[in-house]
Amino acid sequence: MKKIEAVIRKSRFEDVKEALNEAGIEWFSYWDITGLGKSTEDQVVRGQIFKSNYIQRRMLSIVVRDVNLEKTVNAILKSARTGEMGDGKVFVYDIEETYRIRTGESGPGALYNKENSENL
Repeated sequence: MKKIEAVIRKSRFEDVKEALNEAGIEWFSYWDITGLGKSTEDQVVRGQIFKSNYIQRRMLSIVVRDVNLEKTVNAILKSARTGEMGDGKVFVYDIEETYRIRTGESGPGALYNKENSENL
């Protein structure tokens, strides 16, 4: 199993959410974050110039079976990309074990409902 953390532009969140749903990823966590980047660009918003080194972002956290890693990462990369500086980052970590609290079930099956787990 893998954990994917993605830092994306808040403005691309709906596109990423839709792409993940199309890839079969129906559940993930997310939260708003603020980051400090090395690269800066001046951005003009309503006539005022802002430095873009403090950027509002959204962090996604997704745990997937190994078989779903590539399609999940590709969905994020394609839907989050604008081609401009500050599009974000994707990180992938190994997950040693997963437990479903309600049933005590462990392993990849703990990530999904029984009816969706035939290909574990």
